[in-house]
Amino acid sequence: MPETDTTTSAASAAPALSAEDAKLVTLARSARARVGAAEGAAVRDQDGRTYAAATVALPSLAVTALQLAVASAASAGATLIEAAAVVTEAESLEEAGHAAVRDLAPASPIHVAGPTGALRGTVTA
Repeated sequence: MPETDTTTSAASAAPALSAEDAKLVTLARSARARVGAAEGAAVRDQDGRTYAAATVALPSLAVTALQLAVASAASAGATLIEAAAVVTEAESLEEAGHAAVRDLAPASPIHVAGPTGALRGTVTA
């Protein structure tokens, strides 16, 4: 699994997100809560459009929330992911979603947050 950078200063609980990136966390939380999924994710493309998704776990189809959000963006014509966010109970970012984002964004931030929306860290590699 990709390392989630959780480096923070003693003075703050977590690094502050820009308003646009905080919106991604909010959208991801909402997507997760709407269907009670294991994860929710949201991405922002080169035009500022956002796409949110939840994990799909069917007998014949399994897609992570981040994979589905990236697929939604790509199917709408996105050629670059500016930023992404995942809301999960897992301690780190899952590999399949990480790879999907990297297909369209070699170094854009992927913010990993817990179910409350508290930022756990950001993956940039």
